[in-house]
Amino acid sequence: MDFCEKLQQLRKRKGLTQEELAESLYVSRTAVSKWESGRGYPNIDSLKALAAFFGVTIDELLSGDELLTVAEEDSQQKAQQQRDLVFGLLDLSALIFFFMPFFGLKADGAVQAVPLLALGGIATWLKVLYGVVVFGMAAWGVLTLALQGNQQVRWRQYKGKGSLVVNIVGVLLFIISLQPYAAAYLFMLLMIKAFMLIKWP
Repeated sequence: MDFCEKLQQLRKRKGLTQEELAESLYVSRTAVSKWESGRGYPNIDSLKALAAFFGVTIDELLSGDELLTVAEEDSQQKAQQQRDLVFGLLDLSALIFFFMPFFGLKADGAVQAVPLLALGGIATWLKVLYGVVVFGMAAWGVLTLALQGNQQVRWRQYKGKGSLVVNIVGVLLFIISLQPYAAAYLFMLLMIKAFMLIKWP
């Protein structure tokens, strides 16, 4: 008997609706419906909660193959959460441009390193563009951290790509506008992200 059938049987034996079971486990009714229709498995924590709730072991709920599938999915989810955390923090770190001397300011025939807030002597539109890129990266970082557990397909597809695009735009902007330190910092962030995407696709 598959997990989905066992779960239905256990729930009905207790006289519970899917909604009542979901409330008891602190999950959504959609999650219970997905498990019972065979469209997915609960994560390890939810499995433990199910086993405790019904007074059975995890081995009684899942076959060997199903247990391997759950363990693999759980491992992928944890790796994804770690990657989201790192991506979010890296993007958020772009805010240091406002306070650390990453920008070159020509003054009295010499170039002085200054933070973005103290940068002068350049066109206003360029300074605004710098601010937009920095705020864009930081905002994407906040979004990635805030929606870390979000499993919507669209968000999962675009969160990493969005982070890379904003990062690449920043690198190109700072290279074109001759700000090598800012460009080097963003390039370093880009390399860390690329490495993580290769290591944990």
